[in-house]
Amino acid sequence: MSTAARRDRLREVLVGRGLDGAFVTELVNVRYLTGFTGSNGAVLVPVEGEAVLLTDGRYQDQAAAEAPDVELAVTRELLAVGAGRTSGRWAVETHALSVDDHTLLAAAVEGTELVSLERAVETLRVVKDEPELDALRRACAISVQAWEELVAGPVVGRTERQLARQLEARMLDLGAEAIAFETILAAGENSAIPHHHPTDRVVQRGDLLKTDFGARVDGYHADCTRTAVVGPPADWQREIHAAVRASQAAGVDALVAGTPVADTWHAAVDVLDASGWRESFTTGLGHGVGLVIHEDPFLAPSHPGTLDRRTAVTMEPGIYLPGRGGVRIEDTVIVTEGRPEVLTTMTRDLLEIG
Repeated sequence: MSTAARRDRLREVLVGRGLDGAFVTELVNVRYLTGFTGSNGAVLVPVEGEAVLLTDGRYQDQAAAEAPDVELAVTRELLAVGAGRTSGRWAVETHALSVDDHTLLAAAVEGTELVSLERAVETLRVVKDEPELDALRRACAISVQAWEELVAGPVVGRTERQLARQLEARMLDLGAEAIAFETILAAGENSAIPHHHPTDRVVQRGDLLKTDFGARVDGYHADCTRTAVVGPPADWQREIHAAVRASQAAGVDALVAGTPVADTWHAAVDVLDASGWRESFTTGLGHGVGLVIHEDPFLAPSHPGTLDRRTAVTMEPGIYLPGRGGVRIEDTVIVTEGRPEVLTTMTRDLLEIG
């Protein structure tokens, strides 16, 4: 789907709400609607007429190249200039504007009523088009290869930080434009910390080694986690890994279009409950992923909606035992009308590495 088609989808929403246009200032949404990737920009999307991309002189050439099908307005005063081109009823991103910016915008408009856009662009971003899915597939393929190479080599005697940096460097070598987020690589007792920052802790035999990581390609983020064991596993390590694997498999199987989001949570967490490990699962179960590493929908028992086809989400149950260790298994998955498409294809078995 082209960015023009995405803007047309937004216009349909605006018409349905009796609005004359939207003034979009959240940068990730500006990128989604225009293709512009600069660090300063906004876009006016009128119901009638062409969209206008506003940015400053630093990005004039870049904006013209990345967003050739919209009018370009070069200015340092994005809000004031944008406001001057509105009339009637316009929606703005009240969830993203600061109080000061909203005050400035309201003062700059003449004859315009401002209302909330109500995260309309974020809602459109939930269902991915083919270029988005292709970028996610490539990001996940890079992530898989980099991790498989990491665990095939020696890890004993190396630090968490060294292994994390090696993994990140390999993803870049394989074609990632950046890492998707700061890599979580945790050994031994540190693996019980859900969002551990790599340290100089040396990997030893008997450690669980949990790695949560991903590559970014064309702005789209891979997100996956695997937990291996250094040397032969102890019985307790086998037990919690098996429980998480069963939970994760049940959760992935539930990621089918039309399924209530709350049901996906229960599918995974009920398995942990039955195995006796529910109380040791202390994090979220999963989330949408795309131009932002954590985006709608968030998998939770309180979510009122259902899964849509072509939505990309993670499924990531875990068990965390403070002072001992933890296991998480996470995949990036595309929701389909049948069996979900799992993009992070490395084994979910408990690998014995050294």
